Amino acid sequence: MSDLCSPTFAGLAQRLGFSCDTAGGLVRLRNPFALENWTLPVLEITIIAGAVLALVYAIRRWRRHDDPTNLALWFGAIAYLLIIEPPLYFPDAFGIGAHVDTMFAHNVFSVQFLWGRLPLYIVAIYPMMATVAFEIVRNLGVFRRYGTVIGAVCVGFVHHVFYEVFDHLGPQLRWWEWTLDNRMNLPFFASVPVSSVVVFAALWPTSLAFFVQLLVGRHVDSGRSFSGAQVLGRTVAAGVLASVGTFVLPLPATVATAVSGSTGVGGAVYIAILVIVSVVAVAVLITQWRRLRAGAATGYSSRLMPGYGAAYLAVMAVLWITALPAYFGSVGGLTAAGDPIGSLWYALGCFAVAALCVAAVFTVRNAAPAPEPVEQPAPTA
Repeated sequence: MSDLCSPTFAGLAQRLGFSCDTAGGLVRLRNPFALENWTLPVLEITIIAGAVLALVYAIRRWRRHDDPTNLALWFGAIAYLLIIEPPLYFPDAFGIGAHVDTMFAHNVFSVQFLWGRLPLYIVAIYPMMATVAFEIVRNLGVFRRYGTVIGAVCVGFVHHVFYEVFDHLGPQLRWWEWTLDNRMNLPFFASVPVSSVVVFAALWPTSLAFFVQLLVGRHVDSGRSFSGAQVLGRTVAAGVLASVGTFVLPLPATVATAVSGSTGVGGAVYIAILVIVSVVAVAVLITQWRRLRAGAATGYSSRLMPGYGAAYLAVMAVLWITALPAYFGSVGGLTAAGDPIGSLWYALGCFAVAALCVAAVFTVRNAAPAPEPVEQPAPTA
């Protein structure tokens, strides 16, 4: 274990209340009532329940409607996770230690993998949140109306607003801790790296949604069926290509940082990318919602995961409310316990937009107009 525990990770773990010696092995189970604080098991239950719900829905969608899009999205997100996360946890083992130091450490939760690096809820949050965002956009008919690229941008935006409600709360409640002097984390927006605000909250789900819709969703919309082997191949391809896309999409910020030598310049380019995504998505989502309110049909309707999205927001609201006393008592960006605070105003803004996205799904007509009644032949004597 000592070979896998870098000094940076050891320091983060110590501040979070555990050590490499007690982090466990490949899998470690802990008493949920003995964690750092009560918010950790609440978070676990909320996220894992959403991921299970999304998986059950994806399987039922394929069986009942011959539509494997959600299944490809769910397992594509897992494939993406398996490509992206392990090198961040063990840069030396992957031969990138000279370029990448430990960027963050998760606290230990009830179910933990990889020597304390990967909580089960993190595995679950990838497919859960991707599904919530994708389903909101799909319910609003954006993919059918505007195509794969614009639909994927809207998924990235919706994912961003749901994720940032969580992202700005985690460090204060000790769900994880960032390495403050790691250049790859700079600059910070309150307690969150700007790269997390943009790449992990908006660009990776954009990339995944694009490739899932490109390889599976658009074909399903046109009436094509896939075999199990075809779904498997396209799902793996979506996960792999999404990881490539996550490298390509933020390249302007990466290049700007390298050329200027300033993380501030790179941060400004990150923000510019997010502004472009937001402007496009907001315009499209509002326009499409108005069309649906006027009577247009989407061709798709399922309010299960948007409904879960509302439940997720309710839980996050409770967790934020309980964190407010320490938040307002903070000095210099740190609570009395020494925990960094996020941006309350930004989290509130994202919460409001996420709630509006859920409301949009529940305030439009069903997927398609009711079928025309078939006239029955008059009975013969």
